[in-house]
Amino acid sequence: MPTILTPAPADSPGLSDKFGRQATDLRISLIDKCNLRCTYCMPADGLAWLPKSKLLTLEEITRIVRIGVRDLGVRELRLTGGEPLVRVDLAQIIAAVRTEHPELPISLTTNGVGLAKKAAALAEAGLTRINVSLDTLHAETFAKLTRRDHIDSVFAGIDAALAADLLPVKINAVLMRGINDEQAPELLAWALERGLELRFIEQMPLDADHVWRKDNMVTAADLRAYLETRFRLSPDTKPRDGAPAERFLVSALADPDTILGAVGIIASVSEPFCADCKRTRITAEGKVMSCLFSREETDLSALLRDGSDDQAIAERWRAAMWGKPRAHGMDHTGLGSKDFVQSDRSMSAIGG
Repeated sequence: MPTILTPAPADSPGLSDKFGRQATDLRISLIDKCNLRCTYCMPADGLAWLPKSKLLTLEEITRIVRIGVRDLGVRELRLTGGEPLVRVDLAQIIAAVRTEHPELPISLTTNGVGLAKKAAALAEAGLTRINVSLDTLHAETFAKLTRRDHIDSVFAGIDAALAADLLPVKINAVLMRGINDEQAPELLAWALERGLELRFIEQMPLDADHVWRKDNMVTAADLRAYLETRFRLSPDTKPRDGAPAERFLVSALADPDTILGAVGIIASVSEPFCADCKRTRITAEGKVMSCLFSREETDLSALLRDGSDDQAIAERWRAAMWGKPRAHGMDHTGLGSKDFVQSDRSMSAIGG
């Protein structure tokens, strides 16, 4: 049964919700397909991909961005997947958006496989910066986590992103207990040496196999304890302004006054930040997900394809965001609580 949407009040700004939040960070998934099979996201095999006819087209993506920026207060764009590098028209999508919005920050989240060949072209098309997923520096651990042997390709992609000035290059890492959790200080040292900003992300209940357990995840507190065996962490005093990562300045234990760089920790489970969420997500087939953990979706693709005008699309989008839940797809925070119901979608099908 389709969800009955309550229209957003006419006097509410942009993509507001009932709890006083306004979404200004638009994340669009370009494709659900991925060339890795990370254990915390996808099953080993058997996941059906969306047919090409269901995916948003270049024209539909640029129209969504146009409506968001012009009419609804969107101020930054993140392109995600799946793996967005799998989209053959990725550079064209970026170029089309950049032509219409010369000042809009456009970032990309990728696993880095194939990035070495594409980074320069993406920068030329107008990409602002990039996030690359890398959970370990060790080939054996990488293969265990991703079920693929592509770590050298990821390293080459990171080097190419740096060479193309897609700065700051951020590294996203998920820690899994007993697999790569104790490698956290080593990964941070490597990132600092290369001028990369590492962001650790708590494992969330978005795995296709539904085996996530709160009592077995590496929490932000666990992570800080690992890092503080080798580094001193000082909270960054700059306003967080809705950013998912809590940022820390990093220095050596022996020289606490010399800042080596920064590290971010995204603690969606143990230290949730839902009250300051500013994100709105569009899936690869054109559905609004107001919350990463919501089980309700609002379709925009039908309006994009039936001749509806921009105002109709904007109003449905506003209604979808007006119905955004308070936290974690519920009326309270609590991933792993008794009343939390995991989405049928994995992270690859939602978009980061």
